[in-house]
Amino acid sequence: MSEPRRTALDALHRALGATMTDFAGWDMPLRYASERDEHTAVRTRAGLFDLSHMGEITVTGPAAGQALDHALVGHISALAVGRARYTMICAPDGGILDDLIVYRLGDEEYMVVANASNAQVVLDALTERAAGFDAAVRDDRDAYALLAVQGPQSSAILKSVTDADLDGLKYYAGLPGTVAGVPALIARTGYTGEDGFELFVAPADAEKLWQALTEAGAEAGLVPCGLSCRDTLRLEAGMPLYGHELTTALTPFDAGLGRVVKFDKPGDFVGREALAAAAAKAEAAPPRKLVGLVAEGRRVPRAGYPVVVGGEVVGEVTSGAPSPTLGKPIAMAYVDAGHAAPGTSGVGVDIRGTHEPYEVVALPFYKRQR
Repeated sequence: MSEPRRTALDALHRALGATMTDFAGWDMPLRYASERDEHTAVRTRAGLFDLSHMGEITVTGPAAGQALDHALVGHISALAVGRARYTMICAPDGGILDDLIVYRLGDEEYMVVANASNAQVVLDALTERAAGFDAAVRDDRDAYALLAVQGPQSSAILKSVTDADLDGLKYYAGLPGTVAGVPALIARTGYTGEDGFELFVAPADAEKLWQALTEAGAEAGLVPCGLSCRDTLRLEAGMPLYGHELTTALTPFDAGLGRVVKFDKPGDFVGREALAAAAAKAEAAPPRKLVGLVAEGRRVPRAGYPVVVGGEVVGEVTSGAPSPTLGKPIAMAYVDAGHAAPGTSGVGVDIRGTHEPYEVVALPFYKRQR
């Protein structure tokens, strides 16, 4: 077993008393104190995250957009400079290799951000699929540290340390700027269900920026946050997690995310034929549907637990946790279409042999007030 990688903020996390965990080959902070308190801070004030484990891959060149159109399911070349898009990279059989965010940084420059666990797979696939295009694929995982400020106070906190036009920065957009004297790509993106920003900076600048944001956010109640509360935040917001709601065994249409597949873009793309078949199949006979489940009791469902109706298995839990916002255990699950309607009665989760009652609800569990 090789030693886990450490981010540029590793010593700082340990000084703050973080509980560290091995995540996708990285030593990452799981929590600093109470994950419930960290979760609540993001929902009501602001939280500061180190997300430097994410995988940045830069694609440049006159045909960079066309290469990404071919490699990914989205129409990436149509993206305006300064905007970002959620998309996926699929295998030739339509299975999801990863879900991604792509930022268009310039006319001939894009940054693809992959999940840490899939970064090498995505890098290899993009390199292979860009062959024949006038484009270069560069592994930039070591070129960036990534900090995120998330929560209703995040804009006010960030405004105090930058002169960038945050009010003009739309959701899923990014602009170069300076934050606390540090050059950064400032993106209005996140994985918490709250307003927030992700800041891509040089690893050497990460600690200076963390300290500046901590000081700027002290009065607003900003706290450092680990991966544990990030998971409960994204679960409440109904956001899929690769390896749980998304896998190579599922197409985007199986996951209810067929909208990210753009069949009308020019040229061919990897997986097109299989995805067209998956789209037709989903229209003719809806596959299992991703739904929300809210517990009537206190027992927490976990990934892999069967969803049952009348003793019969009708689905499977993909993610489950206690919800600090709802005050009850919640889960996302794929269930047969006949049992997927909100309010469907008689649905339970088999938790170690006991069928615990759950209510089927529409996703997301939580939506912020705008």
